[in-house]
Amino acid sequence: MLGAWPLWAVGSALFDAVRRKWRLPTLRLLAFALAWAWIELAGLVAASVFFLSGQGKNLRVHFALQRSWTRALMSALRATVGIRIEVENPGVLLPAPILVFSRHASLADSLVSAYAMGNVAGLQPRYVLKRELMADPCLDIVGHRLPNYFLDRGSNNQSEELRGIAALGHDLGPNDVAVIFPEGTRANPKKRAKVLESMAERSPERAARLAVIEHLLPPKPAGALALLEAAPQADVVIAGHTGFDGLDTFGGMLKRLESGAGVARMWFVRIPRAEVPTDGVIEWLDEQWLALDRAVADHLGQGLNDERKVGP
Repeated sequence: MLGAWPLWAVGSALFDAVRRKWRLPTLRLLAFALAWAWIELAGLVAASVFFLSGQGKNLRVHFALQRSWTRALMSALRATVGIRIEVENPGVLLPAPILVFSRHASLADSLVSAYAMGNVAGLQPRYVLKRELMADPCLDIVGHRLPNYFLDRGSNNQSEELRGIAALGHDLGPNDVAVIFPEGTRANPKKRAKVLESMAERSPERAARLAVIEHLLPPKPAGALALLEAAPQADVVIAGHTGFDGLDTFGGMLKRLESGAGVARMWFVRIPRAEVPTDGVIEWLDEQWLALDRAVADHLGQGLNDERKVGP
């Protein structure tokens, strides 16, 4: 890509110009892909150096590599795509250990949360990630050296998967964060309708309670419950964000860049462990998700008003 940049840069710019896409979304997305490739290469070289020097199991250097990797990707996003990240209240994450239940809306969710928790708050996040993300070389190699768990969503052995999730909550230290995305997949209207329809057959009462949800998916409670049971001393933090909606597909990315990338915001709400019930935890989780859905709506409305203020 680097050697052929004059070809794809001119070609993609002409392609955008012919379609009257004056923000040049195709060119900017390809520029980010080139930056991503070099950042991946740098991460793999560093991981290889750690392995060859006998540091393959040194968590400290790998968490430092993760912070460098996410910082570089955030800088690349801003320089090429134009997305600027704002973490509104990182102090809520301290003190650790904590369990973070995060919204899932795009391909960038885990990246942005790692930046917020690792680079901004100085913590060591460990993740429940889908196995498909192992296609990313750095996430595969470095992700397996850190205490993450790659979930097989198609597994028939749910108890084994839950044990793997619960293991992330064991022995959490004063700088550790266990992160899970309770929705299980990126939210969009079609998925929301499908999940609610299926839920109505199994649990009509719960489906009715969550039917008003507009921006998120109903949470899947099993993984969150496994973490709560594994780390009874940890407070819970609900993580919300806006600015990445619609970035769950390549087409969605291009469409977003055509209209302007803007600002992505992330915020946190901390719930002391004493306020987390021991009975009725699923109902409690649903209420937190309904509150998060309302907060997302408020943030989206605020962002629209800000755009109107600075617009033509």
